Amino acid sequence: MRRLFGSVRARATLAATVVVAVALVAAGAAVLLSLRSNLIDEAGTQAERAARNVAADLSGGTPYTGLELDDDEPVQVVDGDGRLVAATEHLERISGTGVTEVQPQPSAGGTGGAGATPGTGGTGDSKDSGDSGDAEDSDDDTQGDDAAGDDRSALEPGEIADDVRLTAGSATIDGKSADYRFAAVEVEVPDKGTLTVYAGASLDPEQSAVDTAQTVMLVGFPLLLGVVAAVTWLVTRRALRPVEGIRAEMAAITASEDLARRVPVPDTHDEVARLARTTNETLAALETSVERQRRFVADASHELRSPIASLRTQLEVAAAHPELLDLDGAVEDTVRLQHLAADLLLLARLDAGERVTDARIELGALVRERAAGRAGVTVRADAVEVTGSRGQLERVLDNLLDNARRHARSEVAVTVRRDGDRRAVVEVADDGDGVPPEDRERIFERFVRLDEARARDDGGAGLGLAIARDVAARHGGTLTVRAASAGGALFELRLPLA
Repeated sequence: MRRLFGSVRARATLAATVVVAVALVAAGAAVLLSLRSNLIDEAGTQAERAARNVAADLSGGTPYTGLELDDDEPVQVVDGDGRLVAATEHLERISGTGVTEVQPQPSAGGTGGAGATPGTGGTGDSKDSGDSGDAEDSDDDTQGDDAAGDDRSALEPGEIADDVRLTAGSATIDGKSADYRFAAVEVEVPDKGTLTVYAGASLDPEQSAVDTAQTVMLVGFPLLLGVVAAVTWLVTRRALRPVEGIRAEMAAITASEDLARRVPVPDTHDEVARLARTTNETLAALETSVERQRRFVADASHELRSPIASLRTQLEVAAAHPELLDLDGAVEDTVRLQHLAADLLLLARLDAGERVTDARIELGALVRERAAGRAGVTVRADAVEVTGSRGQLERVLDNLLDNARRHARSEVAVTVRRDGDRRAVVEVADDGDGVPPEDRERIFERFVRLDEARARDDGGAGLGLAIARDVAARHGGTLTVRAASAGGALFELRLPLA
């Protein structure tokens, strides 16, 4: 299980399914509640319509026995004394109207009013009218509807009240029980007083519709969730297929150690394509770094081989023939080995990302110090301060001065100045042959020497300018070369001011 949900595709499918399920449950509940409310309102409208039809018949003088009451829906007519004076035939039980009687009761006077028949409870005398008023007050108290009582007292003969009271209840007609929505409408009938008509509309259609909708949802929602899960699974599988291709290729590259290989880039413009391009750029940078490291090791081995071989030869000759020992040559080879080892060690530290110190250095004074005692070197330096490693900056200046002195015909000019408020500039110019434009970047590569005809002992190992540029970059600066005004080369070192 943990392995299954460790998959991005599985988690995406689960998340999408859960989100859709929550949305469906919320939407389904809202639909059911809305459907139920609308159907209940519709039932209330039907009940009110039935009640007003009966009230209209009563206001028109129709006697109780002449009322056309629906045999399938419960109807009650109650007089002002709370007596049931008319009801649906075969009504066996009723609740929710406030009047539980199901059979009409005889009136107190034993005779009905206009249109009434004996035993139906119609009232026509003033006493009954007075009792009707008392019943109205009593009914208002029991029902708690002051507005209806106010409307009853304001009704004119033959008038039907505008207000309607809606209640929920149940009834049993001819042995069939059901839930109903009841509407109560009052009507003022001459010689009968204020009558209240209760009419009900069955809630069975509402319950049936809600049950059907609920059943459809219970069946349809799981099917819909299954479709969502399947579609999400397939879509994410298709979307992640390039990622699997990238992973497989990276695994193959790791196994083969062939950094020349590249991962496939999908023909899209999405995040996966950008990931593939970035991965290929990383592989290219890694390949360049490894190749540079290999060349560095090979070149270092080659550069070390010559002085070591020379020194060994001199020592072997001296061992066999002490009188032939070239002591100066042995010392020179030893010094050259020492310098080369120091250069290699510094490059290794730079490649490892050695942190640059934050010491404040007065650059003009440092240049004058490193140029002192060098023949043919003139210095014009302003006082500018930079931050960094004093030892590494000394190495940069020494390498630039040695390089310039090696190629100059007669003199080397060094200038230190401020360039605005952000940069300090050191310019080292010679009057030699200069550097061809096509080689002005190549000379900063490691172990590169342009003058192949020059004896190797007359120059360095080709690391000085590479070290100088690396140190400048570590200090947030740059080192470039261009033609000097005197015709030679001008090296420009730019460093941030302190």
